[in-house]
Amino acid sequence: MNLLVDNIGELVTNVDGAGEGGPLGIRRKAALLIEEGEVVWIGPARYAPAADRRIDAGGRAVLPGFVDSHAHLVFAGDRAAEFAARMAGQPYTGGGIRTTVAATRAADDERLRGTVGRLRAEALRQGTTTIEIKSGYGLTVADEARSLRIAAEFTTETTFLGAHVVPPEYADRPDDYVGLLCGPMLRAALPYAKWIDVFCERGAFDADHARAILTVGQAAGLGVRVHANQLGPGPGVRLAVELGAASADHCTHLSDADVEALAGSETVATLLPGAEFSTRSPYPDARRLLDAGVTVALATDCNPGSSYTSSMPFCIALAVRELGMTPAEAVWAATAGGARALRHERAGVLRPGVPADLSILDAPSHLHLAYRPGVPLISQVLHNGVPQCQP
Repeated sequence: MNLLVDNIGELVTNVDGAGEGGPLGIRRKAALLIEEGEVVWIGPARYAPAADRRIDAGGRAVLPGFVDSHAHLVFAGDRAAEFAARMAGQPYTGGGIRTTVAATRAADDERLRGTVGRLRAEALRQGTTTIEIKSGYGLTVADEARSLRIAAEFTTETTFLGAHVVPPEYADRPDDYVGLLCGPMLRAALPYAKWIDVFCERGAFDADHARAILTVGQAAGLGVRVHANQLGPGPGVRLAVELGAASADHCTHLSDADVEALAGSETVATLLPGAEFSTRSPYPDARRLLDAGVTVALATDCNPGSSYTSSMPFCIALAVRELGMTPAEAVWAATAGGARALRHERAGVLRPGVPADLSILDAPSHLHLAYRPGVPLISQVLHNGVPQCQP
């Protein structure tokens, strides 16, 4: 059985040179054919082949599924009161992470699995077909392992973030906690993790501890990601580049040397504007990064404390309004950029031979994602060629 998506008004392929629109590779009046979950043909609608089934896009826009390369979905509890306090003027320090740690440790597997499933379905309805999920709210050997085991039920892009913060029981012994991270905790995480990450920030882990943790994880076969330069200037970005990390995430407070290091590397700068929105913090300057030649991705940072959104369209609108990105740059960053941040060559793009992960917008153009913020524009989602539940 094959499926034809026909009568597409604007098709975003993210294949540079495949059509108009520069890197978006836009094709007009297009169609695409799907067989066994993969795209097998793209071309003008008037030349569309016969198919067993057909979806009429009705002149709407079609784009690759969003790739959310930074999300914290395994947790329990609620921090709405903390959000309200910030909106009343209390600064964000990251300290609330420990509140979620306590709730997560107390929750059973069924409750954690229910939260991940709910948020994963919520993201899928909004067009996210590929998502990364981190641990980091357990911070014991057993709780980090089960967080990753549950995350792996929903995605192959799982990240061990035992180095989120130092838990209260190790507050006076951070070196001992780093030893636990680099030994028993890492060994317990390895069967379920693809990546390792560290929150390299004041109040979390300094450069020496972060380097030690990431180096051990890298030697064990995990890819490297880094929470970097969110709360202030620091060593995180340059450490990410030094270790060949796939992504340095947040990148809010950057020096000229940080930007230069990113521009000369393959490390993606993943920007998380939902966090700045929810913490009333300064937004990162995407324009500065793009003009320097840095590869930029957008992600939600979905978590209960500092960015409780699963909406990539919302992040696109924020990126255009607050980060200095054009609509085309933001859409690319939310699709192909996210795929680069995960080093996932078959995501975030539409061309023959890749999974048929795509969204049909209830709009004629990708421009409407920023032009109509807050409006549910995702009309239909196909994941591996299978139509999903509609919003």
